[in-house]
Amino acid sequence: MGVVGGSIAGCAMAVAGTRAGADVTVYERSDGALQDRGLGIVIPPDLHGRLVELGYLDAAMPTAPVAEHVWLARSPGSGGTRELARQPSPVTPCNWGRLWQSLRASAGGARHHRGRPVTSVERVPAGGALIRTADGEEAYDIVVGADGHRSLTRQTVAPGLRPEPAGYLVWRGTIPVSALTGRTLELLRGAWVTLGFPGGHGIFYLIPGAAGGDPRERLLAYAIYASPPASPPGEEREPAPYVREIAEEHFPDEWAGIVARSEHASLVCHPVADLHAPRAADPPFVLAGDAAGITRPHTASGAVKALQDALCLERALGACASPAEALHRYTAERTPEGARLVELGRRLGAAQVERTPDWSAMGQAEVDTWFRAVLAGNRSYLYDY
Repeated sequence: MGVVGGSIAGCAMAVAGTRAGADVTVYERSDGALQDRGLGIVIPPDLHGRLVELGYLDAAMPTAPVAEHVWLARSPGSGGTRELARQPSPVTPCNWGRLWQSLRASAGGARHHRGRPVTSVERVPAGGALIRTADGEEAYDIVVGADGHRSLTRQTVAPGLRPEPAGYLVWRGTIPVSALTGRTLELLRGAWVTLGFPGGHGIFYLIPGAAGGDPRERLLAYAIYASPPASPPGEEREPAPYVREIAEEHFPDEWAGIVARSEHASLVCHPVADLHAPRAADPPFVLAGDAAGITRPHTASGAVKALQDALCLERALGACASPAEALHRYTAERTPEGARLVELGRRLGAAQVERTPDWSAMGQAEVDTWFRAVLAGNRSYLYDY
């Protein structure tokens, strides 16, 4: 089995293949480790427990679990903080780099070619597929496309398919926990927070510090969603400073001050988009993670989906008599799940960015009623409405 891509999806699929008895080779574009990426992600606690039990993740990998979700907004006419609602919502926040490091260690049974970007993949008429790099080509019974949102492998399965822009941006950052005041830190030690404002919202939660540091260390991770800044004709505004303007105008003072801090450990801004491949597998190719489908980050399912893809592939390979049969089983399970997550992401984006409610009029009952209508029966491990 050849795996194109050595990020979270690629490492998880490598673990799945080796656990199922396959001989696995991973092609990593980067020639170095990826553990210095410190952005935050969350996964369901039961999925985390299962991955530890099965040996995908080290039980010692630091996490920052919380049990509650708190909705906040700025108090009308002041810079104070108003709590709108609370909801039981257990999640297990992780540091992206530490998660990758743990998966990479568990994928040690596979061969890893670092600094070997794949130039093309191609079906072989007799069966299987070729993976080509600048150094040559190798044949495999199964080729896993775990090569992200610009997936080369996906173009073989679904030529011409491209992400569809949502029309708004997300700013993602991490800040040392020292930036937090006592009251804010106390809240975040037990909850993840949604902060609503006109035309968008922010998500805030604590994650473990970067790999190699003290496992007890914490960072504040955030994601803020809003429309791009308006620019005069012929000019283009820098999006990074704009998020501070949003925070200053719409956030409670204590939260605006956090975003304005200069000592960010990381800060990125990118457009939100989504995509769903019509088939998660087309033997001998199988797509995983963002290669199979890109969901809007509101679902918090990027890494989660990649990990679930890996578990599904392991089950399919163990239960089926041939690689082709296993991939047909995989696509029957993962294709509709990918479509569901894309639709869920669109619903969440419409409600929390494109058509935000009047946050000043919201309380516990109003939030519960509103968000139950947003979900419309869709499942989400983040929201138990």
